[in-house]
Amino acid sequence: MDHEVRITLRLPADLHAWLAAQAKSARRSLNSEIVHRLEVERGSPLADGESS
Repeated sequence: MDHEVRITLRLPADLHAWLAAQAKSARRSLNSEIVHRLEVERGSPLADGESS
């Protein structure tokens, strides 16, 4: 990522818990998990190389 932007994101508690569990199982932070999933959905080549 060349430039990062900070946002506030509201999530339903059950979605947050699911994402946190997915992040833990992938050994990523919650932030990295969300970024990873967004990059995969977008089809970004960064998702394969995981730079975060």
